[in-house]
Amino acid sequence: MSLPRRTLYGASAGVLALLGSYPVLAQTAEAPATAPTSGASDSKMLLFWFLVSTLALVVLLGLLLVTALVVKLRPQLRRVYDMPTVRHSWSGKVLGLLVGDPVLVTGTVRDEVIANHDYDGIHEFDNDLPPWWKYGFVVSIIFAVAYFTYFHVAEAGQLSHAEYETEMQQAALLVSAGSDDPNQLTTYQALLAPADLGEGKTIFTQNCAACHGASGEGKVGPNLTDDYWLHGGEINHVYRTVKFGVQGKGMIAWKGKLSAKQLLQVSSYVVSLQGTNPPNAKEPQGEIDPTAKKLAPNR
Repeated sequence: MSLPRRTLYGASAGVLALLGSYPVLAQTAEAPATAPTSGASDSKMLLFWFLVSTLALVVLLGLLLVTALVVKLRPQLRRVYDMPTVRHSWSGKVLGLLVGDPVLVTGTVRDEVIANHDYDGIHEFDNDLPPWWKYGFVVSIIFAVAYFTYFHVAEAGQLSHAEYETEMQQAALLVSAGSDDPNQLTTYQALLAPADLGEGKTIFTQNCAACHGASGEGKVGPNLTDDYWLHGGEINHVYRTVKFGVQGKGMIAWKGKLSAKQLLQVSSYVVSLQGTNPPNAKEPQGEIDPTAKKLAPNR
């Protein structure tokens, strides 16, 4: 029996169309397998925590089973522990922990008085150090050897100073180097105009004279008229000190209380006080700053 020619043509066209579409179907089927998805990662994490939880549950059930078994067999374990050949052995002392005798940890008290060791009615007994103290001493020796080998011999870890430097470098990356960064020094020039110095003097009299004196001679705060500075005498160092203050030294931060121009005005006035030699000046504090420039008083 022969099939009609039209039927053969149709079947052939269908087979060719199916073969032509096979690469497309193959790519479509393979795409989900090769493309990473967050669902697969979530499934792995879920499986991981499931295994961890299962392991923790098995360990807990094991501990409960051992505890119940010890409680159930405690009378029999006590009779075994009371045997002279068992009690004084190391394994017997471990068994003693299970039946309520902590001799393995506390040791044995002999209450034997040492002859001729009686001071003011205080008797000295010949007792060994507690085992727990000995164990701790041995552990501390092992830890010291491991610490020395790791940090000083192999140099695999950072010492405290190097660790501090690393943390400071990491912290510096997190601090923006902007106008509110106390570690970022400004590049201002001192104001020399009489109007600016007069305004700086007004600000100084209202806010600073109580600690530094009306003429900068120093009271609670240091003398501002000599060549010695605690935190730098260059205009930008003075500006930073005025703006951010000195924590723990009584110098408050004027940031937010004075504008940037007012901070520069009062800083310029402070720099201009150098060399004025007022009466009753406080003794010098700090060190000479070679970068400090004396400004001609123009007030």
